[in-house]
Amino acid sequence: MIASSFRDCQAWRAEGLTLSTSSNEACKMYDAILTQYVTWRNDETLGGIEGCISAVKTADPNFVMGHVISTGLELVGTGSSVRLNERLASAVKRTLELAQSQKDITPREKLHVRAVEHFSKGNFPKACDTWEEILLEHPTDLLALKFAHDGFFYLGAQTQMRDSVARVLPHWKPQMPLSSYLKGLYSFGLLETHFYDQAEKVAKEGLALTPDDAWCVHSVAHVHEMKAEVDEGLKFMESTENDWMGCDMLACHNYWHWALYFIEKGEYEAALNIFDSQVSRRGRTSGAMLDTVDACSLLYRLEMEGVCVKERWRELQQLTAPHTDDHVLLFNDLHFLMSAMGAKESGGAAHAQRLLEGLRELANNPDENQQHQLVGSVGLPMCQALVEYGQGNYSCAVELLKPIRYNMTQIGGSDAQRDVFSLLLIHAAMKSDEAHHHKLARSLLVEREAIKPNSPLTDRLIQRAQVLHT
Repeated sequence: MIASSFRDCQAWRAEGLTLSTSSNEACKMYDAILTQYVTWRNDETLGGIEGCISAVKTADPNFVMGHVISTGLELVGTGSSVRLNERLASAVKRTLELAQSQKDITPREKLHVRAVEHFSKGNFPKACDTWEEILLEHPTDLLALKFAHDGFFYLGAQTQMRDSVARVLPHWKPQMPLSSYLKGLYSFGLLETHFYDQAEKVAKEGLALTPDDAWCVHSVAHVHEMKAEVDEGLKFMESTENDWMGCDMLACHNYWHWALYFIEKGEYEAALNIFDSQVSRRGRTSGAMLDTVDACSLLYRLEMEGVCVKERWRELQQLTAPHTDDHVLLFNDLHFLMSAMGAKESGGAAHAQRLLEGLRELANNPDENQQHQLVGSVGLPMCQALVEYGQGNYSCAVELLKPIRYNMTQIGGSDAQRDVFSLLLIHAAMKSDEAHHHKLARSLLVEREAIKPNSPLTDRLIQRAQVLHT
């Protein structure tokens, strides 16, 4: 990227997206942050996102949208809680104060501030509604679109995530900055609503325009995974690796998908090699929540397959333990619990207990935080099922998960990410002492085979169930 290529005050005005600052440098650095966020790449020549955030605040300390994008990105990253992080809470407060004191900021900017406030309180539905309100009048506001996309993802609102992009696509022209990256956003929404062929088509259109679009690569990989096209998926990941592996914000997640193909095939050493060389290494460096939960999920899947990963849990627990009390996303909490239980002999048991106690307290004191409202009905039963399974109480795990299996989308994440909990129910039912749970396991495997025909993993589980239940 070249700093001079980013949009200044006049360019933003010409696009109908006026930014309330007189500093061209602030406008350009805002564009630089947005570009890196959308392309999933830290541009080290600009100091990465962090360097650009520092630069935008230096250029204009009172630039409202500079505060919106910097504070919003930290909130959307879900790696910190305003309940515990005073600096982040102060950043939200500062953003609100600036918006209130500057009477000449645009209505669009005021809505952005309102959305950040809603998100900071955990009211994801209101935040998404506000970003959608912006897009009705300003369909080319990419920050609103990307924030809404992430918000819907955390809500498990798959249809809304797809339609949010579909509504604005006709307003985007090929010459508009970053327009090709909408292909990746749209393909993911199509994927999550099971339009697999269309999702692959749109993603490949995006790759034809931007070969290093890691999100389009992700969508194609995800399609092959959901259709259990293992060999095709492996070939695709290998053929595109040179394009996306430098995409530091998403490379770890794409390697995670790559490892899932090997688990699907039963090639556990290959999956472990990817964990060690890519997922674990990159997660330690980035500290990003996406990378951390992927690491937890990958180890948990391997463990359910009978692979010993104990030493790796101890190392991973060092990353997850500081987030025990965050309670930003139930999805994150569940993965932190996996890590704590995996490292229970190395202090993880205490963290697991503290995490569960914190969730129980939130369930007893509901507020406007959408995630906290789900704790009692979905979060705690799923967490307790993990505990029961870890303690060998398989029938209890089944009875906890079975009634809520169709509500699990509410914790957010993708179909591929949530599949670990579907597998947990199957494994628990297979190992249960209850005969009717064995029938449930076989029924769930028939259901899985219908959704993902020719899946080697499903075939192995069917064979294992026959051996266990004969």
